[in-house]
Amino acid sequence: MAKTDYSIYLVDDDDTVRRSVGFMLKTSGHKVIAFEDGAKFLKEVKGLEPGCVLLDIQMPEIDGLEVQAELRERGVAFPVVVMTGHGDVDVAVRAMKAGAVDFIEKPFAKETMIEAIGEAFDQLDRSSEKSKRREEAELLVNGLTRREHEVLVGLTKGHPNKTIGYDLDISARTVEIHRANLMKKLNVYNLSDLLRIAFAAGVGEEPAAIREPVVNSDTTPTA
Repeated sequence: MAKTDYSIYLVDDDDTVRRSVGFMLKTSGHKVIAFEDGAKFLKEVKGLEPGCVLLDIQMPEIDGLEVQAELRERGVAFPVVVMTGHGDVDVAVRAMKAGAVDFIEKPFAKETMIEAIGEAFDQLDRSSEKSKRREEAELLVNGLTRREHEVLVGLTKGHPNKTIGYDLDISARTVEIHRANLMKKLNVYNLSDLLRIAFAAGVGEEPAAIREPVVNSDTTPTA
């Protein structure tokens, strides 16, 4: 996605700042949606497209740190650039520790703001690419049979065929067959590529016993 395709959500209680910063960003080709306080932004955030948040720290009722914490609580992964007044560096540091991409002190130069927003957009790009890789990996993994999936889980734990066979009450030879089949389905030729897809799909992030069945069980003998 082109960086100008992302929206910038400008959250500041100062109308002058909203108008001046909004104008500056729009003339640079960005889409800007302004909110006059944190509460109104949080009310609308669920329906917003991916973008970055240009967030004022010092606001009445709910300040920038509280907005940032609420975003994290809701699982909203929009990168945040905080705006601070002179002397608010300690607060800015707290925001950075809480995950903000950057902070800029008012008054700030246009170049400083554009650079910070560019960094936020880079983070969005990385997040989008990671999400795409996960979706592709999940699609491949969902094509495995239950037994192949169980073998894959064992491989993500670093277990050899013999140990996987013992855990699943099947022979090491049968594990080899399942391993060959799942590698063919995942279109990989070595263990490192196999594990890359498995981890991208989230395999191994939770115990296999609590995962939902993938597809119907295979008919390969389990001697």
